[in-house]
Amino acid sequence: MRKRSHRSRTVVAVVSAAVLGAAGCDAAGGASPAPDGTRAKARPSASPTPVWDSSPASMVAVGDSITRGFDACSVLSDCPEVSWATGSDKEVNSLALRLLGASGAARRSWNYAVSGSRMADLPAQMTKAAVHKPALVTVMAGANDACRPSAGEMTSVAEFRSSFEKSLRTLRAGAPKSQVYVASVPDLKRLWSQGRTNVLGKAVWKLGICPSMLGDPDAVDTVATARRDEVQGRVEAYNSVLKEVCATDRLCRFDGGAVFDYDFGTRQLSPWDWFHPSRNGQARLAEIAYRGITGRKAVA
Repeated sequence: MRKRSHRSRTVVAVVSAAVLGAAGCDAAGGASPAPDGTRAKARPSASPTPVWDSSPASMVAVGDSITRGFDACSVLSDCPEVSWATGSDKEVNSLALRLLGASGAARRSWNYAVSGSRMADLPAQMTKAAVHKPALVTVMAGANDACRPSAGEMTSVAEFRSSFEKSLRTLRAGAPKSQVYVASVPDLKRLWSQGRTNVLGKAVWKLGICPSMLGDPDAVDTVATARRDEVQGRVEAYNSVLKEVCATDRLCRFDGGAVFDYDFGTRQLSPWDWFHPSRNGQARLAEIAYRGITGRKAVA
């Protein structure tokens, strides 16, 4: 019995020393070097990155005329039923229809986008979005910041960044758990190159659609080319801002430039202004968003 008791005390002493040694290392903040040939184990994060929900149960769309389906159904008017985000049109098969089904989209999706909106208008839309505490908020904004009466009147990159940061803070104040999908600003120069081949489209452009890019559409001299390149450069800078700011929010996902990179052709452009998306173009935007949110191939 004595031998067994002595042996037990010895084991307890060894184990206790090992435990105290480990505790002492933690108390020192893990500063002690790991033994040669080993790696110190990383401590688990106190705030692990949340898992992205690819099947959100509700959604809100914010943004500008593209999300309102402007000029997709008739000239110079909104047509929200064909919106890529929340529309009910079966031909478009909007993101809401794909994610929520027809009945779910009707009851659990909202569209607060406003034609003509710029990034500075987004915080007010986010305030409305937060009321519903949606599982998902889609953002498509920035084209109107570049589409100004002149290139010199475009929203500065700093102002654009500040407004987008404020938009996310506004949403987080009321809906901290909402996921955010951010679409890139479209390639405006590509839209100009496609639409300038249509006489009717160019006539509508004169009514004031994106003058900074579409003004004097047939001019290809040095001045006109420099102006369009300046607008294009600003769009690319806006997209960099969207990517960077979104990366600071654990529940925000940028589309990686998918909308900007999409090669919109004449079928994807409005037959009334040859600039905004047509029904077909809206359907393509819905496909891009669905793939970006779910990671799955778009459904037909």
